[in-house]
Amino acid sequence: MMVFPEGLTTPILVGAALADSINPCVFGVLIFLIAFMTKVFKKPHRMLLGGLLYTAVVYITYLLLGLGILKFTVSFGFSVAVYWIAAVIAIGAGILEIKDFFWYGRWVSLKMLPGAAERIKYYTKKIEQLHTQRIWASYLAAAFLGVFVVLVELPCTGAPYLAVLAIIGQGNYAQGVPLLLLYNFIFILPLFVIIGVSYFGKSSKSLEQWRKKHRRLMRLLIGMFLIALGGFMIYTIV
Repeated sequence: MMVFPEGLTTPILVGAALADSINPCVFGVLIFLIAFMTKVFKKPHRMLLGGLLYTAVVYITYLLLGLGILKFTVSFGFSVAVYWIAAVIAIGAGILEIKDFFWYGRWVSLKMLPGAAERIKYYTKKIEQLHTQRIWASYLAAAFLGVFVVLVELPCTGAPYLAVLAIIGQGNYAQGVPLLLLYNFIFILPLFVIIGVSYFGKSSKSLEQWRKKHRRLMRLLIGMFLIALGGFMIYTIV
């Protein structure tokens, strides 16, 4: 049975994980990778295997990252400082997300690390080359890509995760582990949806069109949630 620390509820945990997972950054990269895997692996079951492997690596990487931050916060007594920093970051990120609803991509926006998109394309070409030589090596490379993508996407996706980690950090480490397991499972659910839709014949092009059509709305919803979460965090500690 999961025990929630003060200030964290099931709706907040689920809402933060969903806000994290529906970010257009995550969707855009995954749709590109699914299109690439469909092209390279050719057979649907191989694309499915590559997509599931990628998703599993994303889950493990994101989980280990969260456990590391939580351990550091709890062990060294920085929970209050991290809490305030996370609250301010959540509000700031929320403002930028809402800005993108009105002026998408203008001025300052939450994006992947500079040059990350080019590196992802470079690594996918390497995977394609490996696939012609050894299929198993291309799957290992896809797993490595999952780790890389998680790290470079953090500036774009990390605000909800940091806020939840800061709230969990008000409790203890053992209490936080099952909460992070649940958070990260919810985080990867949309990845399963996109992989499943692609597996059953929906083209990546149509998925990308859907993403572009709704990306402003996704930014707005994420922004509103982050501002509310940051404000709630400040209210509870004050």
